[in-house]
Amino acid sequence: MIDLCRIRDLQRAVHQFEAAFEKRYGICLNEGMTLCSLSKTERMCPGELGELLGLTPSNTSKVLRSVELKGLVVRELCCKDRRQMYYSLTQKGHELLVSVCCREVEMPQILRDWIDG
Repeated sequence: MIDLCRIRDLQRAVHQFEAAFEKRYGICLNEGMTLCSLSKTERMCPGELGELLGLTPSNTSKVLRSVELKGLVVRELCCKDRRQMYYSLTQKGHELLVSVCCREVEMPQILRDWIDG
């Protein structure tokens, strides 16, 4: 029961952090993690990205649509298989990602303790 309560507290802290993060940077955590993941590779297909982030195909699609509408990623067709899409960061996406500093966002103590390990 104690472990379950600790997980509840951690989940609540993540939600609080996400609200502050979104207010400061204009993107939610899933969008931020998407940008971070795309920054580590030239381009990525939605399936790979969803698997990496632990998102369902539906959630991956919503997140990609959102960051694309914000001009943070660009979608392109695969030259070999025109049914396959790939996503990569735009210059605006790179600039936003570079500006992100999680330590500047109000963070509940339980998260600070966990990060500082």
